[in-house]
Amino acid sequence: MSIPEHAKKVFTGHIFDVYHWDQEMFDGSTQTFEMLRRQGSVQILPIIGDKIIIAEEEQPNLSKRYGLIGGQVDEGEDAHTAAKREMLEEIGYISNEWKLFRERNLYTKIDWTVSCFIAQNVQKNIEPQLDIGERITPIFVSFDEFMDVLMHEDFRSKDLTLDILKLHYQGRLEEFKKMLFN
Repeated sequence: MSIPEHAKKVFTGHIFDVYHWDQEMFDGSTQTFEMLRRQGSVQILPIIGDKIIIAEEEQPNLSKRYGLIGGQVDEGEDAHTAAKREMLEEIGYISNEWKLFRERNLYTKIDWTVSCFIAQNVQKNIEPQLDIGERITPIFVSFDEFMDVLMHEDFRSKDLTLDILKLHYQGRLEEFKKMLFN
């Protein structure tokens, strides 16, 4: 769901903006609706040989967790450019082989697109250049180890866990594995 053109921004935050608009109900009455908007985000599955790079990350307000490399799309930046930038900043790797795995809005009350990319044949280019509020250690895992991490309580990219579980139950997990490693 997207925010209607006639909605009014009532709050501007650092991450979220809040919008209100009047919406006619089925009985003819009017109610005020509310939605959040934020810049898009990217997630990256970097592939090196037969390994997937995930992040062990820590932020001042969160304990150590596992997740994907990624972050926010900057103003005026497209998702693919943001993914390249985030991978370089967070783990110092580059790639010339990118695939979009999925792109979607995860919530009905938040206008927020999350794009997940696969970066194949990644190569170390520079030392990571982390923000002052993040500690990220790249962890190299096999596909089977990756599947175990997806189910871990401290894996923060729960949307990817759901995607992979759906692929598993649709009998398409091998197709996903080939997408990663071919």
